[in-house]
Amino acid sequence: MHQVKLGIIGGGTVGGGVFDALKRNGDLLSARIGVGLEIVRVAVRDLKKARASKFPAKLLTADWREVVYNPEIQIIVELIGGTTTAREIILAALKLGKPVVTANKALLSAHGEELFAAANKYGTNLYYEASVCGGIPIIKTLREGFVGNRIDALYGIVNGTCNYILTRMKLEGADFAAVLADAQRLGYAETPPDLDIDGHDAAHKTGILASLAHGFWVKPKQVHVEGIRHITALDIQFAQQLGYTIKLLGMVKKVGKYCQVQVSVYPTLIPNAHVLASVNHVFNAVFVRGDVVGDALFYGRGAGKDATASSVLSDLADAALDLTNNTKIRVPPFVSHSCDGSVLPVSEIVSRYYVRLNVVDKPGVMAKISSILAAANIGMSSVVQPEGHEGESVPLILMIHDAKNGAVTKALDKISKLPVIKAKPVMIRVESFA
Repeated sequence: MHQVKLGIIGGGTVGGGVFDALKRNGDLLSARIGVGLEIVRVAVRDLKKARASKFPAKLLTADWREVVYNPEIQIIVELIGGTTTAREIILAALKLGKPVVTANKALLSAHGEELFAAANKYGTNLYYEASVCGGIPIIKTLREGFVGNRIDALYGIVNGTCNYILTRMKLEGADFAAVLADAQRLGYAETPPDLDIDGHDAAHKTGILASLAHGFWVKPKQVHVEGIRHITALDIQFAQQLGYTIKLLGMVKKVGKYCQVQVSVYPTLIPNAHVLASVNHVFNAVFVRGDVVGDALFYGRGAGKDATASSVLSDLADAALDLTNNTKIRVPPFVSHSCDGSVLPVSEIVSRYYVRLNVVDKPGVMAKISSILAAANIGMSSVVQPEGHEGESVPLILMIHDAKNGAVTKALDKISKLPVIKAKPVMIRVESFA
């Protein structure tokens, strides 16, 4: 059996998970692909640090260069995270013609265009299945399984931390801050949690999926991002009463006839009847609509040692087979289809909206609000003023018909300045999946 030798850079949770998975299922993997995989070196930051995975001392080094520049090593596995040293490592390996497997979504989001160009220039490949949605094989599905489809829409629950928080808020009626604190205690949320709860982690993944689906590189600044800090137990409750569930949704949608694509991450009201509404706790799901295949759903664990290791092993199998068979690139990662695409500005995004206002409970309030919306040509489908709220102000819920984001934002800014409005309006978009 032909043997391929690997070098792993990073001995933390994911690196250890890959090492343990190869130890457990390496023989199975080799039997299935007909190629043996052997780990030659593992680079770690601190040789003295205690680790959950038991790496043999003879494999360890504190210098990543001893892995990348080792002539014996044929495939590099980058699992250290970050966007500085990791970029240097990957570029060095690609310049040597060595294929690289990475799980680094932040790096690909920030420097993917440069890295894939380097892989092409030096006749090798960059594998990145583990960068999006952990153990869900969504990259290979879009790149190879749906190679004959135009992707009309893609919706993803791609951040387990936010999904866990929103699920607990719905099931328990709990406040955001209390659930976040519990999530941090249980290890589901980082400290600080900003990357997750402000939507940036989901934006990295959504941008990668958008680039892959539409064949042009989506830069991080082009992705409109909103997090979940402003979602309250009250919003969760009202959404349920109206027949919706709130999820943080990564969205990639073709818009119009001019090769424009909406690429965004924001909290969304999802109809309870839609399958994504039932994706709970730390699980991820990606709903894809292709022009040939129709609708397809991919569901599973989006993070964690074993889920991520599973995707890394999948990439290692591909890399080993490609190397053995001298196949440089089977399906190019990003190819423009019939035109040069562009990202639709957020102001032009059309949606329906849930709006919660805190208003003074007195006659004439609704007339003032309605006049501002009417002047902006924005229509309301329903108005709910729940009973049982006492005090100076009460909640007022508006469900707004399809309108451009820019128009709604401007109208809400005017409404917020009315003397009868006692807090900043809360706006959450509504997705119908039509």
